[in-house]
Amino acid sequence: MSGPSPRGAQHDGDSGPDDVRVLLVDDQALIRLGFRMLLEAEPGITVVGEAADGAQAVSMTRALRPDVVLMDVRMPVLDGVEATRQIVASASSARVLVLTTFDLDEHAFAALRAGASGFLLKDAQPAELVGALRSVAAGDAVVSPRVTRALLTAMESHLPDPTSGRTTSQDELALLTEREREVLVEVAHGRTNAEVASRLVLSEATVKGHVGRVLTKLELRDRVQIVVWAYRNGVVRPGDPADE
Repeated sequence: MSGPSPRGAQHDGDSGPDDVRVLLVDDQALIRLGFRMLLEAEPGITVVGEAADGAQAVSMTRALRPDVVLMDVRMPVLDGVEATRQIVASASSARVLVLTTFDLDEHAFAALRAGASGFLLKDAQPAELVGALRSVAAGDAVVSPRVTRALLTAMESHLPDPTSGRTTSQDELALLTEREREVLVEVAHGRTNAEVASRLVLSEATVKGHVGRVLTKLELRDRVQIVVWAYRNGVVRPGDPADE
């Protein structure tokens, strides 16, 4: 195990005022080094520091105020799920993008429920990682269809039984317009604003507005929570046709 980078800060003169500031969190120094080399080669991204466990991640997020925390999910001292929960609870403006070596399991669901704004496997392509960081920093969330399907398949036994006649969503659903409900379903399938716009024949700006109103009316933090909410309340179900 290795401690956080002694630099703990961005390179002088390398960053601009609009750069995405990233804190790397992983208990393996070589993995942090690999991510640092990849990200520092990208224009507009600055690595502001490194942490080797969740406790360091929480304290360094408070001190360095990154835009995005790239968080390993399984670490000593404090795991990524609890670290994410503490960062979100602290009302930090930093958003958390969770990474794991393992396929999606209960840790993924826990991280998303704790407030993570996205979830990627460590075998993601570099362009996918960079795009995810930029999306999360811009206030969006990363919920790819692949992640959505795997997550919900893993968690299917914990979701409500649609034949039980019991639902907790109807009052809240009544707050949404018909178009907002359509957008909710599309987002729950892990589609981006551009994909939703294409499928519903709307502009991306219009879709973004609908997503914002869904978040406000359902009192949700971001698109990740829309996905979890939709499946937990039976609005969409694992195995529903995604119409890829």
